[in-house]
Amino acid sequence: MILYPAIDLKDGSCVRLERGDMARVTVFSNDPAEQARIFQAAGCPWLHVVDLNGAFAGKTVNAEAVAAIAANVDIPLQLGGGLRDLAVMAHWLEHGVSRLILGTVAVRNPALVVEACKEFPGYIAVGIDARNGRAAVSGWQETSDVAAIDLGLRFEDAGVAAIVYTDISRDGMLTGINFDGVAEFTDALTTPVIASGGVASLADLVALKPLAERGVQGVVVGRALYDGGLDVKAALQVLEPGGEC
Repeated sequence: MILYPAIDLKDGSCVRLERGDMARVTVFSNDPAEQARIFQAAGCPWLHVVDLNGAFAGKTVNAEAVAAIAANVDIPLQLGGGLRDLAVMAHWLEHGVSRLILGTVAVRNPALVVEACKEFPGYIAVGIDARNGRAAVSGWQETSDVAAIDLGLRFEDAGVAAIVYTDISRDGMLTGINFDGVAEFTDALTTPVIASGGVASLADLVALKPLAERGVQGVVVGRALYDGGLDVKAALQVLEPGGEC
């Protein structure tokens, strides 16, 4: 199972929010590129980067920070937040981003997701942020009428590389991952799933790891890595095949 350390960008800094609330923010670094280098040096195989301002604005806002991250690491990174047209997607794929996460457009313009998968095969993921079982959009400001599982099923044959499934109620709260919710979502799909939201300790990773056999490809971890509740190298060891806490 792949560990995806999260680098969430707000106003050029590396931050963590509580339940996606931009008013409940903690700044952990004013140098996102350096934070990316730290994760790479610790052995992380991927990075999970989100332009939070972009998610709200519907367009890329933290372009300078994203470009700096891409230029300062050799490991692949996936990028989400404000990606809503093919030209922008092409730009980032040409400038060091390895995978694009499409969230709001998956609800509002699913045809664009299908088109992006055809235009950039293997490089498109869908981000499904669930609040009470429904998909939220626009930086989690709005909750749609679309069930998270139904949204995932829409793209089963589209060529999506993975679905990043986030439990909003737990994101940034260190309350533990919603194992049952992740399991239910994963079991409904054949597309690989990356779980996100609430990871607080090695125990969460140990509990999640058996779901690898059911389709969970990886896990996004944010605040626990920054607060020191979870050691990066220990997390990587646990997630390795045969790894134990």
